[in-house]
Amino acid sequence: GAFLIPYILFLIIAGMPLFYMELALGQYNREGAATVWKICPVFKGVGYAVILIALYVGFYYNVIIACWNSPNCTDPKLFNASVLGNGTKYSKYKLTPAAEFYERGVLHLHESRGIHDLGLPRWQLSLCLLVVVIILFFSLWKGVKTSGKVVWITATLPYVVLFVLLIHGITLPGAYNGINAYLHIDFRRLKEATVWIDAATQIFYSLGAGFGVLIAFASYNKFDNNCYRDALLTSTINCVTSFISGFAIFSILGYMAHEHKVKIEDVATEGAGLVFILYPEAISTLSGSTFWAVVFFIMLLTLGIDSSMGGMEAVITGLADDFHLLKQHRKLFTFGVSFGTFLLALFCITN
Repeated sequence: GAFLIPYILFLIIAGMPLFYMELALGQYNREGAATVWKICPVFKGVGYAVILIALYVGFYYNVIIACWNSPNCTDPKLFNASVLGNGTKYSKYKLTPAAEFYERGVLHLHESRGIHDLGLPRWQLSLCLLVVVIILFFSLWKGVKTSGKVVWITATLPYVVLFVLLIHGITLPGAYNGINAYLHIDFRRLKEATVWIDAATQIFYSLGAGFGVLIAFASYNKFDNNCYRDALLTSTINCVTSFISGFAIFSILGYMAHEHKVKIEDVATEGAGLVFILYPEAISTLSGSTFWAVVFFIMLLTLGIDSSMGGMEAVITGLADDFHLLKQHRKLFTFGVSFGTFLLALFCITN
């Protein structure tokens, strides 16, 4: 709850102004992130820095959405022990099926001795990554003509899935406790710098400000398009969506806490653990778990494709506007960028 205060504050004083500025720059100059700085050539390096960030985030997202199972991934609670003999078992290390799958089946952390032990790319993840890159290429190879059509699916489908998961989540036992924890404001947390840093980071990531994405897409707008209205409307819808998503997440957290008889903070996690461990674990306990799991991961795929598509468009448009040869051979250049991100991302999917 305390997170919402700095989140809304940064939205007003930083998110919306930057969002509007980037839309205005791109729409007025009709250029990408590099050449838009012809208004002040000394800052052209800033444009290229933005493109590099977008490229890095692009293959980073590709790896996340490219995320098969080991024989021991089972939940012992599901076994019927009524026919077993009397015995005592001591388990020192507890690992849920979802955590076991993610850490050992996907990441193979048990086979790595550290970051210095790179290993070979895992073929299962390599194939998933290749599929993601192929989807991105065919979404971008003709510019906004194709990406504009793809975004109708990648931007609207998550809303449908989110609404379904939200309605289902709030009907679960313990959901009220989770939602109550979500809305509870602990003002003492506002004294912590990490809360403010996380809020600012989330604003920049969720709005896409500072990555060149907004400049690239705005460069295709009509010159007289009302970008001020677009900035206010888009940033507001984005943050309202994030707020509503919190209800879907914390209703599941409340349900998990209720099932395991623990506090909300004991099951709450962040980052990849929330998406690939906690939420799938909660879904596995629901009736029709296979259906809900498929729906959930389709939503993740579309969200990831949407984010990666924006980052790669920023790179392609930014460089193509600066080098006319690349603009003349956009399809080939798009293939080169897509294949390049695939090769770079291989380093992220090793054991």
